[in-house]
Amino acid sequence: MSMFCYQCQETAGGKGCTKVGVCGKTADLANLQDLMIYTLKGISKLGVKADEIGYEVEGLDRFIMDGLFMTITNANFDKERFLAKIKEGLKIRDELKANLREKGVNLHDLKDATTFSVNSDDDIVYKANNDKDRVGVLATKDEDIRSLRELITYGLKGMAAYAEHADNLGYNDPEIAKFMRKTLAATMDDSLTVDDLVALTLKTGEYGVKVMALLDEANTSTYGNPEITEVNIGVRSNPAILVSGHDLKDFEELLKQTEGTGVDVYTHSEMLPANYYPAFKKYDHFVGNYGNAWWKQKEEFEKFNGAILFTTNCIVPPKESYADRVYTTGSTGYPGFKHIPDRVDGQPKDFSEIIEHAKKLPAPTEIERGTIVGGFAHAQVFALADKIVDAVKSGAIKKFFVMAGCDGRMKSRNYYTDFAAALPKDTVILTAGCAKYKYNKLKLGDIGGIPRVLDAGQCNDSYSLAVIALKLKEIFKLNDINELPIAYNIAWYEQKAVIVLLALLSLGVKNIHLGPTLPAFLSPNVANVLVENFGIGTISNVEDDIKMFMEA
Repeated sequence: MSMFCYQCQETAGGKGCTKVGVCGKTADLANLQDLMIYTLKGISKLGVKADEIGYEVEGLDRFIMDGLFMTITNANFDKERFLAKIKEGLKIRDELKANLREKGVNLHDLKDATTFSVNSDDDIVYKANNDKDRVGVLATKDEDIRSLRELITYGLKGMAAYAEHADNLGYNDPEIAKFMRKTLAATMDDSLTVDDLVALTLKTGEYGVKVMALLDEANTSTYGNPEITEVNIGVRSNPAILVSGHDLKDFEELLKQTEGTGVDVYTHSEMLPANYYPAFKKYDHFVGNYGNAWWKQKEEFEKFNGAILFTTNCIVPPKESYADRVYTTGSTGYPGFKHIPDRVDGQPKDFSEIIEHAKKLPAPTEIERGTIVGGFAHAQVFALADKIVDAVKSGAIKKFFVMAGCDGRMKSRNYYTDFAAALPKDTVILTAGCAKYKYNKLKLGDIGGIPRVLDAGQCNDSYSLAVIALKLKEIFKLNDINELPIAYNIAWYEQKAVIVLLALLSLGVKNIHLGPTLPAFLSPNVANVLVENFGIGTISNVEDDIKMFMEA
């Protein structure tokens, strides 16, 4: 076994990748990512001690967020970036350790993650590859403890991604950062029992709600509340840049810098919801959305012809035919892709290289035409609240189906297309994340003018769906959110979906069905805890599942 990773839904055999990642990462890279997390845990242990004496370390919060974000599935495949990040982390760790000692802090209980020493890149690689029993996932021998530690860690990865997007817009919450440090450190605490870790898992979900609320505030305060929008999915004849990922600050800066250059801008996959924000609609060269979910990029990027920018995860190892026109920025990276550096002293990123590159490339090849409708975040749904409530009271709407989450390559995910198509005509789908691409181009119609697919936005906008549910609970004067006519049939793929799940559990939502499979990192006993306490289930077949949901 040269590596071990089971953090995504597509992990090999539904058990774990042991030689190479299904995502495309090599064993060397997987082990460096494990060492990155291990280093962050060591830093966090010291960060907790710093918090206890009120000692603040500038840049610490951002470093931990970014380090976690880099290890999310499909985010960063660049070993050199990980080597540099680990070295930076060890420098931060050792300076913090020295400063705490100077302040008289007792450091007698430090573990290897806080003390290990390396002198070169070769030492780091050796540590990552040859100390897996201490550094990697399988270092925790008890299966249930390991399962809960990993569940919490993956939740923190998703939390870090959302916190970083908010931080890019100038919104942060020190209490969220402190929780992340304390919780990362807790995953090394051998005194914590299964019950303790279950409680910490729910606490992680509670902070997941906080971080998604923070990002929602950041996005809407900066760019306005999403509006119902018909998004163009056709093309124009100008050279163009295709923007993938999630970061709206990057998107804004690129739009400003491409204005007047003759280069059009399109969104891809999870960047689709940028089309819904009022602030971006003033840009005439912002054309619309090109293509579908992340996993189709090899085919679609080839046909796009122009330059491509990844602002966050969702990278698939590329074809040679387009690899030379792909750029990364932020926490993302891939060997051979040009990387656009971070902001310095609050100045915008410099996108001039990708813009000049795009000018020399052909216009996109049309792969579809028409429009799709979205923009149903909580503010827009609240504006329709009377209409929706009347439809529920009259029986025109019998049930809402939350079908948020992720799309992916497995053929079993076609279930979600078939499920959406087969739903009774008196039901409405509430969605967020790239799972929408399984059905957002189906002609499902409307109910009294209310579209049957209400897209709230990106995966983090699952927060909107929770807010909507809580508002409906208030309107209908119910005691329990689970009394609402809402069913949860959620597709998951990576760690941002994990924090969304934990957030929903912390809000008391029960009977969530996950698919196409339950996470491999859930041990049988931990899975049973989720089933018994929260009614977590999986999918079977469309006909039986619809019958089960409609009768519930």
